[in-house]
Amino acid sequence: MLMMNDPFRQLDRLAQQMLGTAAHPAAMPLDAWREENEFVVAVDLPGVDVDAIDVDVERNVLTIRAERKNGAPEGAELVAGERPQGVFSRQLVLGEALDADNVKAGYDGGVLTLRIPVAAKAQPRKIEITSGHGAQQQLSA
Repeated sequence: MLMMNDPFRQLDRLAQQMLGTAAHPAAMPLDAWREENEFVVAVDLPGVDVDAIDVDVERNVLTIRAERKNGAPEGAELVAGERPQGVFSRQLVLGEALDADNVKAGYDGGVLTLRIPVAAKAQPRKIEITSGHGAQQQLSA
C-alpha cells in the first residue's frame, strides 16, 4: 500500500477543523431572520447539555457560551475524534432598534433559538393625516 505523508496538508486539515472555513464553521453555525416584530437567531449546538449554555446581554452585545465535553468515557481509547469539544463563544452586536432587555431563549433538538423583539420605538407605525381648515392650525400648535 502506498501512503503519502504531506505535513502541510495535515496542518491545513487541522486548521480547518479547529478554525472552520466559510462553508463549514467550526463551532456555532447560526441562521438569523426577521419574523414580524422580532428577530430570530437559531444556533446549532448538537451534543451540548442545556446546563452548559450561557446567554448574556451587556449593553448591546449578546454573548453565547457553550461547552461540549468529550463523550467518550474516561480511560477509553479514542479511535476518531472529529467532533469539536471544549468551550465555544459567539458574540452578536444588537442594533439600538432591538429590545435587548426582553430576549427569550429556548433549546430543543440541539438548536438554541433566541427571539429578540424589535423595540416599540423602532416598529413601523401609521401616521394619521388631517385635512381641512383645522389641519394647518393643528400643525402650527
